[in-house]
Amino acid sequence: MRGSVGVAFVVSPVRERSELEQILELQHQNLAPQLTPEEAQSQGFVTAVHSPDILAQMHALAPSIIAKEGARVIAYALTMLVEARAFVPILEPMFQTFESIEWRGKPLTQSRFYVMGQVCVAAGYRGQGVFDALYRGHEEHYSSRFELIVTEIATRNTRSLRAHERVGFKSLVTQRDAVDEWVITGWDWGAAGSRG
Repeated sequence: MRGSVGVAFVVSPVRERSELEQILELQHQNLAPQLTPEEAQSQGFVTAVHSPDILAQMHALAPSIIAKEGARVIAYALTMLVEARAFVPILEPMFQTFESIEWRGKPLTQSRFYVMGQVCVAAGYRGQGVFDALYRGHEEHYSSRFELIVTEIATRNTRSLRAHERVGFKSLVTQRDAVDEWVITGWDWGAAGSRG
């Protein structure tokens, strides 16, 4: 795939341990506390921190989708199956909220869904189609197994909210926990016109 300004990148599932290590490096660089408030507002940020072991366990259940330029991981979108719920305790309030959400007239928890555990594009590669390509990669690899993908975005992370809406995500519910205020959004792969 080629970004809008000519950056060549390849989107694929994670295949090597070194790719998981690069995900963790990119995550660390984009954690909210690592950024100035202005950078967080204009460029977005990530909140949850994953250990190498947790990331490997998530990957063993279902590989995450990455974008690479050559050998360098320039972006990632973490696949988090419901079975990985216990791996990241900070996300427990989100999983609890899932139990009260209705989707297509039934409880969300009775649907075939998984969670976008976190998405991040390296500085210098934003605005070049990488974000959308990550989600097309998720759709390509997982839409035959799942009906929708769900994620939680801090309401103050306006860049991420706009990008997810552009791809096709719709707001399901807003909630506050001890960390932040969040919008839980879902991308319904079965709805007419849902493809981004």
